[in-house]
Amino acid sequence: MIEKVPQNKQLILFDGVCNLCNSSVQYVIKRDDKNVFLFAPLQSEIGESIIDTFNIDTNKTDSILLYNPKTNSIKQKSSAALGIARHLGFPLNLLVVFYIIPPFIRNWVYNYIAKNRYKWYGKKDDCMIPTPELKSKFIS
Repeated sequence: MIEKVPQNKQLILFDGVCNLCNSSVQYVIKRDDKNVFLFAPLQSEIGESIIDTFNIDTNKTDSILLYNPKTNSIKQKSSAALGIARHLGFPLNLLVVFYIIPPFIRNWVYNYIAKNRYKWYGKKDDCMIPTPELKSKFIS
């Protein structure tokens, strides 16, 4: 399943029932001018395959992952968010300066937002279904 991700793309795995995550996906899609990213819910078959392959504890990381098939590597939490931002062009790519902050600090902030995302932004009953125009950006 993991081999479905083209080598020239990166796969963003997101919580498909989270309103904040779905809004973030829409935001990235609009700014992905270089067509770098594909998307899939964590709850999808490919999401579960990547979670199993990398032995990710979904009790500790349950909102965003960035998979790079070229290096067969995964970024989690704030590193995933910054890895995405670096490809979104100016001024968003400037957020990579936050890499200088130690991950335990970045992830503390990230975890606080992730922990409260359903309370603040709500939750859907089902994963987002992409529109026909966006279907090519998603792997199921």
